[in-house]
Amino acid sequence: MVKTVVYSDKAPEPIGPYSQAIQAGGLLFVSGQIAIEKSSGNIITSDIEAETAQVMVNLNEILKAAGLDFSNVVKTTIFLKDMNNFPKVNGVYGKSFQSVPPARETVEVSRLPKDVNVEISCIAVM
Repeated sequence: MVKTVVYSDKAPEPIGPYSQAIQAGGLLFVSGQIAIEKSSGNIITSDIEAETAQVMVNLNEILKAAGLDFSNVVKTTIFLKDMNNFPKVNGVYGKSFQSVPPARETVEVSRLPKDVNVEISCIAVM
């Protein structure tokens, strides 16, 4: 099996020993993204909808680096610090998947990297 690193200079740099995404076996595995603005390095955490929108921008940039878009996504995982934010996160998230949304799970966790409120990862088909 061949593994290929997919990298976008328009998405945040990894904050640990991992790749933004790995292409393998006709699939793209995109690492969890948080709301880091690439241009400024700032982390958005003051508004859950703005935070989620930035996460989706980051995911989209990585998908584009692989020649894909949200229509290729077959699975996502959403990690939330507070499940009470689910309706707002879901509203922003849903704008990227208006037809044939992917399979998904949403999990409340006690803490996320950089103390953000939401992190989303995905798997896409090539």
